[in-house]
Amino acid sequence: MQVDAMAGGAPLRDVQSLAIHAHRAGFSGITFTEGGRTAYLSVAAAALATDRLTYSTGVAVAFPRSPMVTASTAWELAQVTGGRFLLGLGTQVKAHIERRYASEFDPPGPRLKDYVLALRAIFDSFQNRTPLNHQGRYYQLSLLPAMWSPGPIDHPQIPIFVSAVGPWMVRMAGEVADGIHVHPLHSTRYIDDLLLPGVAEGAARVGRDPSSVQLAVPVFTIVGDTEEERAPWRSMARSQIAFYGSTRNYGFQFDIHGFEGTSSRLNERLKVGDIAGMNALITDEMLDHFAVEASWNELADRLIARYSNVASRLILYFAGAMRTREPSLFERLGEVAADVSRRTS
Repeated sequence: MQVDAMAGGAPLRDVQSLAIHAHRAGFSGITFTEGGRTAYLSVAAAALATDRLTYSTGVAVAFPRSPMVTASTAWELAQVTGGRFLLGLGTQVKAHIERRYASEFDPPGPRLKDYVLALRAIFDSFQNRTPLNHQGRYYQLSLLPAMWSPGPIDHPQIPIFVSAVGPWMVRMAGEVADGIHVHPLHSTRYIDDLLLPGVAEGAARVGRDPSSVQLAVPVFTIVGDTEEERAPWRSMARSQIAFYGSTRNYGFQFDIHGFEGTSSRLNERLKVGDIAGMNALITDEMLDHFAVEASWNELADRLIARYSNVASRLILYFAGAMRTREPSLFERLGEVAADVSRRTS
């Protein structure tokens, strides 16, 4: 099990410093989120600083970029990283895709499935010079003159991870993806009872081994040796759980643990801008399900106990925030990451 630091957007020279710091601290890689800055450019900058880490987009927004644009970018990143690149893709939500990106969204699941299949066809054409011919419902590609192809590379098998939460998307991932970028709002019950059976069902439809679908799992960690040390990370975990949980499509994550109606109440407070009220709805019992709390000496054991049987990669969600707050905390978290990787390899 590899353990990554999660990082958001930053100036590209700062990203290069982050990559060097993450390698020295002991992380396996960096997973770059995509918000106001592009995850792909962050991967490129980091890879040019050090080729010792694995880099992931976690996740890049798919639909505003054509499959050809994404494939070409991923191809160059696979080459510059020496094969240490994982392509993580997600749908985002309808309002952002239609109103921020001016792109088509519906139906997101079938569209993303077709997108992944289109990428496979493009990668095959790049590497093997086969005629490009993908005729999907949402994407049709049939033109790739030699001068427009980047040509073969040494590491053409680019793993494609998709963001999947609900039953349809999870089954789809089992059919066509190399992995799932698990949503940060999750519990072990969700993974064991809903996600993994859904992957197995999708894999069975096409005769795949479900174990070939890997899980990259972001984790909220509440760590420290005193209550004072843990307090900021507990507060941050409450805030993130409240934010994600206000999306009603994720409400079942609360419901399966007996916290029915939490998502609706969070959404009501979000609409009136009551952020403190949202955070107050996240109880300590909820934190037990959706976050990992431990002392520094206990954290590696807790992560291994919870995830070693299901995850191929862990992504420490607050790593970037720790580095900003106090670089020594980031380095201590890197020591935990290295310990987990060593003990589960």
